[in-house]
Amino acid sequence: MRSWAQIATGTTLLAVLASPFPASAGGIFAPYILHPIRHKLTDEQISNADKSFAAAGGSRSDFEATAHDGIVLRGWKVSPAHPNGDWVLLFHGRSQNRLSTLPYAKFLLSSGYGVIMMDARAHGESGGSIATYGHLERYDSGAIVDALAAQETARHIYALGESMGAAVALQSAAVDPRIEGVVAEGSFSNLHEVMYDYAGLRWNAFLGKTLFRPAEMLAVRETERQAGFDFDEVSPENSVAQRSFPVLLICGLKDHNIPRRHAEAIYTAARGPKELWLVPSARHQQAIQVAPAEFQRRVLKFFSSSYPALTRATAPY
Repeated sequence: MRSWAQIATGTTLLAVLASPFPASAGGIFAPYILHPIRHKLTDEQISNADKSFAAAGGSRSDFEATAHDGIVLRGWKVSPAHPNGDWVLLFHGRSQNRLSTLPYAKFLLSSGYGVIMMDARAHGESGGSIATYGHLERYDSGAIVDALAAQETARHIYALGESMGAAVALQSAAVDPRIEGVVAEGSFSNLHEVMYDYAGLRWNAFLGKTLFRPAEMLAVRETERQAGFDFDEVSPENSVAQRSFPVLLICGLKDHNIPRRHAEAIYTAARGPKELWLVPSARHQQAIQVAPAEFQRRVLKFFSSSYPALTRATAPY
């Protein structure tokens, strides 16, 4: 079932794209794309998260990193009771915050992994005025790893992201070899490409590439002008072709936000060891809810495998 927020967004999109003045699309959608809803943490949410950490044997501390442009990124470092020496960077989706990665943190902590849960720039408690979907965030990840290295001796560092966070994780690993492997659920292949899905009301990219293409082009052009970067340069698909690192790609077969062709394009482009898990009945970011045991099994196997063991690509299924 689509959320009320998705329905409202779709209704707004339809009204603008079907209007006789598609030029208005740029002015309307640029703020929506660049300025996601910011959800700050409440005391109750923090208390509940601490209870979850304690149940998993984890202990939380506040964690900060300063990006190359001076933006302060805020989050948590959560240490396991019985550390295995490895750390996982957790990346949340658009208009979310670090709390959305809590389900992943819990089973990782129980398995001995330390986790870093950050609010992306322009999200949660972190600084920054606009989201750039990886254009800047890929380098924010380097600052986060620097801050972690100053406090901990990490044996291996991995990343796990969902939606926008999945795209950021893949782009981050392309520019920072300290990130040795990435689990990415629901990543877009290219920021411009996914705009066709949104312009097609998330139902059919064909609509975005045909009937609504003029409005989509104007929206992208205006957003690029305001943000100062090219949408085509924000590309997890290109990132996995730049550096050979292991990837586990996850896509729900009922994901109408970012459909399977994005994951398949990334899989095809990936140079390193790769696996594509297509999850029946799962919608966007819902693989862990639909198949929790299988999700945990696959992720833990991926992270625990040595790099040499991941040198052979695994076919999608």
